[in-house]
Amino acid sequence: MFVAAVVGPLALAANSPLLAWRDPIYIASGFAGITALALLFVQPLLARNLLPNLKMHLGRRIHRLTGAFLVIAIITHVAGLWITSPPDVVDALLFASPTPFSAWGVIAMWAAFAAALVAALRRKLRLKPHNWRRLHGTFAAIIVVASVVHALLIEGTMEPFSKAALCILVIAAGLFALRRGRVKSYS
Repeated sequence: MFVAAVVGPLALAANSPLLAWRDPIYIASGFAGITALALLFVQPLLARNLLPNLKMHLGRRIHRLTGAFLVIAIITHVAGLWITSPPDVVDALLFASPTPFSAWGVIAMWAAFAAALVAALRRKLRLKPHNWRRLHGTFAAIIVVASVVHALLIEGTMEPFSKAALCILVIAAGLFALRRGRVKSYS
């Protein structure tokens, strides 16, 4: 089920007839976005040790690595869109785009960058573990909501049912992780 939730939407998108008229860079950019959405399903499960047969310490390490891949996927997504249509990306970044999904994508992007920055600077910021978890969790919640809205508003290569299912799983995993009891701090 877990693998199907992550790989299924990618496989179905790969068979979209809309890909026939797209440039390779645009296609790669779109798949980077789909990959980022799939990683958002995995991230909270790793952070809260919700995957079976995975030690907490290893899960947290994989969470950090997956977070880095998430940032790379977002950068790849935006860079590919920039290459194919710079004016659209400028409009999106300035919140001047006529397409509502653009604003949600930009909000998700900046929240992801902020979450990654807070994670990278955790020790230098000298935040108490409780405050750090709250800050990182707030960014994570913004990322989930904005990313799901962004994805659902786009009518593109993602098959609608698998996209909706993945979005539901992303929200469910995020809510479950945020609502699950306190986790002891790790340094």
